Amino acid sequence: MQPSVPEGSRVGNYVVISPVKDEGAYIERTILSVVHQSLRPRRWIVVDDGSSDNTPEILTQYSQQYHWITVLRRARDKRRRPGSAVIAAFDAGHRRIEDRNLDFVVKLDCDLEVPSDYFERLVHKFEADPKLGIASGIYMEASGKAWRPVKMPEYHAAGCSKMVRSECFRQIGGFIPQRGWDTVDEIRAQMMGWKTCHFKDLQLRHLKSEGAGIGAQQTNLMHGQIYYLTGGGIAFFLLKVLHRSLTAMPPLLGGLMMFVGFMQACLKRAPRLVNEKEARQYRQLLNSRVYAAVLRCRGTRGKAR
Repeated sequence: MQPSVPEGSRVGNYVVISPVKDEGAYIERTILSVVHQSLRPRRWIVVDDGSSDNTPEILTQYSQQYHWITVLRRARDKRRRPGSAVIAAFDAGHRRIEDRNLDFVVKLDCDLEVPSDYFERLVHKFEADPKLGIASGIYMEASGKAWRPVKMPEYHAAGCSKMVRSECFRQIGGFIPQRGWDTVDEIRAQMMGWKTCHFKDLQLRHLKSEGAGIGAQQTNLMHGQIYYLTGGGIAFFLLKVLHRSLTAMPPLLGGLMMFVGFMQACLKRAPRLVNEKEARQYRQLLNSRVYAAVLRCRGTRGKAR
């Protein structure tokens, strides 16, 4: 066993829950970044969702060193199931929380590296705004030798590292065990008067690219399905398909796969994850993004003149 790593001395009133599957290449960097937090979690529950690599050995090593790290193991097949399996694992961890007087609950993936003051600063953001219900920093991904931010809508908190106020979490009924959970939670939170957002001055590193677990094209297919399931409008979806067609690699294929995913769900008449009122709320959020983009374009043209 390696010698113990110095840890942050102050303890925050929050718990971190991490579903993990086959992250042996990255998980130690995640563990060390959590151990070194200036305001460490009261408890960290890591749910090993049937890993077949060296993830269990690494978890055992660190859980023996730190009493506040608990490891649960779930036995299942090797297939990755974004959404359903991830949240099922999260829920298994959440059921192990004994202290119900916590201020916040955090879902944290184990392929991340967070700065040492990440959670302390995020807690301060919540303390400064009593209506803030769900929030995160912004995650960076490697692009060549540089780290670049992954763009997200202003109202969106990164699903890979999401802090939720406990009261808000209870009101929305937790996370749904379906793909699209990290959109539905924000829709429902906003319907109940909570704010959701990410903070660009809080940056964390995503150590592998989005969709690496299931592949880029399966990720595009999934995004099309999620868009249908969360009740988005057709006009905005066509804009998304066009944008993905122009920016994905190889060109056109990303947009095509997204369109196929949407149509598959539509033709099957897959049950929506939201009710009609929640769907309208989501469409309003999407329309506000288009309106903001138009205003930015007009502002840019005005300055050019």
